Amino acid sequence: MPDADSDSARATLDKRRGDVAAMFDRVAARYDVANDVLSLGQDRAWRRRVVQAVDPQPGQLILDVAAGTGTSSEPFAQRGAIVIPTDLSFGMLLVGKQRRPRLSFVAADALQLPYADASFDAVTISFGLRNVEDPAAALSEMRRVIKPSGTLVVCEFSTPTWQPFRTLYSDYLVAALPRIATLISSNPAAYEYLAESIQAWPDQRGLANMIEKAGWRDVEWCNLSGGIVALHRANS
Repeated sequence: MPDADSDSARATLDKRRGDVAAMFDRVAARYDVANDVLSLGQDRAWRRRVVQAVDPQPGQLILDVAAGTGTSSEPFAQRGAIVIPTDLSFGMLLVGKQRRPRLSFVAADALQLPYADASFDAVTISFGLRNVEDPAAALSEMRRVIKPSGTLVVCEFSTPTWQPFRTLYSDYLVAALPRIATLISSNPAAYEYLAESIQAWPDQRGLANMIEKAGWRDVEWCNLSGGIVALHRANS
């Protein structure tokens, strides 16, 4: 969720890596606050559900892709796991290192992870897969670095299950969200990208099919906040 002083600071639905990285570089300082405000505090509950789905054990090695400032990574470390927060944006990583100095941040592209095959017990990506230039290829790359019988957890915006609520939510994304963003960001145009990318994203079944095609098995999902967010879980 983005911040700068011109429309050029926002990515497009082409999601070119340089554009996405630059956009997040500029929003890094306010990113966590913006998430909290725009989700009405629900992002905290969503992230707790991610931790529950992974069920990290002490000593396990967990890869957190698109980790940003490490908000999603820190709970794994608190449970005794070894977590590697990885992100494309240097700006996000710098802010994360300032706020969470105990975490070992790594700058890397989700499409070219700098890790050996079968390295991790679990891999997770929260609100990041939608921003990857080739989500299917990223899922395959995450499959490469996971151990046999490892776990994938994807937390991502999705499609509300109740039609009347779906309409209200769509109106919020298109009209209200950029207006609210003007109060907490100098670049509301970047939040137009957020709305566009959510609306263009596959629904729950569509993402499950994408995960399966990438070689993951036992794919399942649960809806959070009426389907605003879906939590997908799969095994290697």
